[in-house]
Amino acid sequence: MPKKSKPQRPSRDEFELEELGNAVVEAHRENSEVLITLWQRDPVQGKIVKLDGQTQLIHIESGYDTIKVKFIDILSIKSAPE
Repeated sequence: MPKKSKPQRPSRDEFELEELGNAVVEAHRENSEVLITLWQRDPVQGKIVKLDGQTQLIHIESGYDTIKVKFIDILSIKSAPE
């Protein structure tokens, strides 16, 4: 019986990860509303309220909920449509 392989997370180089990290930090610093596209999850819209370097989690406040997302799962980040 063939072994089922789980889908692989898209690989990114250091430059792409650094750009993504800078965008996350800037959105957090400016307290701006962002739309974050995630790997194998629905996109999340909200404000980044906490960056946890220890666990590599980003806390996003969306409405009354706080969603915790792994940095490595973020595919893209952009300003939320108004």
